[in-house]
Amino acid sequence: MTLPILPSTIAPIAAPTAPSAIQPAGESPSSGGFQDVFASAIGQVESMGQDASASVQRFLAGDGEDLHNTVLATQRAELSFEMFQQVRNKVVNAYQEIMKMQM
Repeated sequence: MTLPILPSTIAPIAAPTAPSAIQPAGESPSSGGFQDVFASAIGQVESMGQDASASVQRFLAGDGEDLHNTVLATQRAELSFEMFQQVRNKVVNAYQEIMKMQM
């Protein structure tokens, strides 16, 4: 008798996606301005961090959380934070370049 590699309770790994608040150039966000987009992106990153923290707590408490799900949740949170940090760096650099321009 052969056992399946993955139990049926494990969800398949989905490809990483950019936060929905980040859109290609030329498309205006439906919510309004830059502040709304920025707040939404911060909220998504924070949500992933909270999900990872909750997953770690469930794992440590022995509430049936699998180790690989916990590791995946923490990696998703880390990657989303790193991506947000890179976007923030690009925005700050663009702002600094604009401020250097002479009027």
